[in-house]
Formats: sequence, C-alpha cells, structure tokens
Amino acid sequence: MSRLNEFLEQGRARGASDVHLAPGMPPLLRIHGKLVQLEIPPLGEKDVRHLIEAILTSDQQEMLQGGHDIDLAYDSDGLGRFRVNLFRKIGGLGASFRIVPSQPPKLELLGLPPIVERFLENRQGLLLVTGAAGTGKSTTLASLVDALNRREKLNIITIEDPIEYLHKSKECLVIQREVGTHVPSFAVGLRATLREDPDVILVGELRDFETISLAMTAAETGHLVLSTLHTSSATKTLDRILDSVPAQQKRQAALFLSQHLLGIVSQTLVQTADGSGRLAAVEILVNTPAISNLILQRRIFQVPDQLQTGRNLGMQLMDQVLLEGVKSGRFDPNDVYLQAHDKKAFQGYVTDPSVLPHLSMGGR
Repeated sequence: MSRLNEFLEQGRARGASDVHLAPGMPPLLRIHGKLVQLEIPPLGEKDVRHLIEAILTSDQQEMLQGGHDIDLAYDSDGLGRFRVNLFRKIGGLGASFRIVPSQPPKLELLGLPPIVERFLENRQGLLLVTGAAGTGKSTTLASLVDALNRREKLNIITIEDPIEYLHKSKECLVIQREVGTHVPSFAVGLRATLREDPDVILVGELRDFETISLAMTAAETGHLVLSTLHTSSATKTLDRILDSVPAQQKRQAALFLSQHLLGIVSQTLVQTADGSGRLAAVEILVNTPAISNLILQRRIFQVPDQLQTGRNLGMQLMDQVLLEGVKSGRFDPNDVYLQAHDKKAFQGYVTDPSVLPHLSMGGR
C-alpha cells in the first residue's frame, strides 16, 4: 500500500471527514470538526509533492505546475473514493482529501425534517441545499438522488465538480457528468443537459450568473433542478441569487423565484453535547404564497418572520433549531453560540466564557 493510501486508510478508520497534507506538518485528520495530527514526523515539501504527483495524470501535473488549483476524485481499490483539492501555498503544495462513503446514506438517516423528502414529490422547480463548505450539502443531494433512484422511473442527469458519490442506475437512469472530464463547465454541461431528455437535473453548484440563469430556465421548463450555494441561511441565499443578476433582469429573477423556487434547505453541523460527534441543524424555507409575495416585492428581510411562524408548513429558522437543540441537551451550547445568528439570545447558555468575546462581533 502506498504511503498516501496509508494516511487515507487511517482517516477512514478513525471516522475523519477530511485528510490534509501540508509541508512542515504531519498529516491532519478532521474528526468531528477538529483537526488531529497523525503521530508521525512532519512531511517535507518533497514528501507532499511526491504523494500528490503519484495520483495525477500528465495533464493534471501540467495544470498544477502552471499554478492552477485542481479538483479531482481519487478512487483506490479497497480504500474507497475521495474528493481532492490540490493547491499551491507558501512552502509548497497542499492537498485536502474529503472522504466519500461508498454509498449515499438513506435520507431518513440524515436527521433531516420530513419536508425535505416531500420536496421530491414535485416534478418541476428549483430546490437549493445551502451551507458552508463541509456541512454536508453534497451528501444531502446524493441522498435525494438516491431516494428518487430507489422508487421512481426518471432520467436523472448530474453535473458535478468532481463526481463524489457514484450512483448505479436502479429504478432511474442516472447519468453523471464531471466538469473538466466530460464537460468544460457547469454552464456548458447544463445547456447540453437540456437537450438530453432529463426529468431531474443536479447541478453541483450555482457558481455564476450564467449557471444560475440556465438552472432557472431548466426549472421553468418542466424539470426538477437540485443544486447548492455557499450561503448560510435562506435569506442570504435569496439575496445572493438576486444580487448576481444584472439590474435590468432582477424583476424577472424575482418573478421566477416567486413562482418556481420549491424551497431552501440551509444546513450546518453542530457539536453534540457529549462531544462524540456532530449533528445536522437545518433551516427550511418552503415557498408558500406568503414567501412568494415577499420575494416578488423584494422584501427578503421579512422572510425570517415567515420561517419562525411557519412550523406547521414545514418551515423552521436556524436559531429556533439551535435553541431547541441546546434546551434538549443534544447540542453543545458553546458551539451553538458560535454558529447562531442572534448571539445575544444564546449568551446565557454558554458554559465556556472564552467564546463570549465573539458577542462584540454582532453575529456571524
């Protein structure tokens, strides 16, 4: 077994989510959100470079030498699949390996509210899963695809960068395409997908206006579109989309969202109270007539009030979920305080005074 695979094997065996390689440090594992060093001597710049170059094609090596970051999937027999980001920094090359489970977890095991699965009853519209990097967006999307694949008869086309979970066609035909391998960009891949008779389209990320615009067109013309954004709440997601649109098209974009947005699932991972792991905390927006009206009128700042009072419709505000998790003893109150939007509401639950200076920052 190669030395790289030994590090990755240790990461998987110890339940890590990521393995990091950097010159001057031992390999680092992210376990329950915290970095842990492997007990080996620090890696030199040449060590890291040799480990990285061993898994690259000649084209990828040329790109890396040209100063480009590289995203790729690394698949090793008997070890599993990893999403990899390679980059240059002071001191040499660095690498982050995200450990991908062999199968997407079943949706019911993710601890998500039932409304998330009910979104799949729609055959047209846009469903967004949002959150910071490492909060499980790709896992949630993979579980949604798997849920459809196990019970429906649909053509599902994914465009990913890179492909993480591999889906075998079950009841559905599942076609997975990778940016940089099968298509040059999300936008080009999405434009081609519209000519390939899809029922469901998964776009790994809405990175730019062109991709957002094409996703809107797909949702508007009779497709279920699933995608992600790196935003931490429903309101920030709506603002991000509308801010990305040229001024002359903002009214049209607001009209589209008011009519064709199905919902927004904004998620984060919170330390458990006993420190044994992390659990999902999820904010949910359902596009009710009231929400639709607020979007159309560009009164996004009033959306949180609707989330807070819409529990009977499946909606919930992130701070509500965090507060309930603290009161029930599920969530670590110190981690909740750091992740909450309205930090003053959580100050009284903090048990570690060292986190309280964050209060002066006025929220996240």
